[in-house]
Amino acid sequence: MTDSCYIPAMPIDRKELVRKYKETPRPMGVGIVRNTTNGKAFLFAGRDVPALINRNQAQLRLSAHPNKVLQSDWDTLGRDAFEFAVLDTLPEPADPAYDALEDLRALESLWMEKLAPFEPAGYHRSPRTK
Repeated sequence: MTDSCYIPAMPIDRKELVRKYKETPRPMGVGIVRNTTNGKAFLFAGRDVPALINRNQAQLRLSAHPNKVLQSDWDTLGRDAFEFAVLDTLPEPADPAYDALEDLRALESLWMEKLAPFEPAGYHRSPRTK
């Protein structure tokens, strides 16, 4: 008796998957880690916001986050007291040679000004006044 429902496994072309991943545009923009218990926030910006969210989560889980106050709150309150989100993204540039770093910095500055996540109400140090 033969199994008529047998479907052979399709071979996975890993090189093709890696190539497609590398060619997929990653969303550039600003993200946030928000403490839902006390409302404090930590902002970050970069060329791959989902990767930055993953990095921040990993650093916090491993007790290796560079922001010691955020790390202390994470250690005290636990994972469930925090939310991670993408706040804003930049459109994919039409010109592949275009460097969006300046636009990314401007977008981050706008969100820093809007949310003012500075100590003691946030996790960032207050900007230096001139």
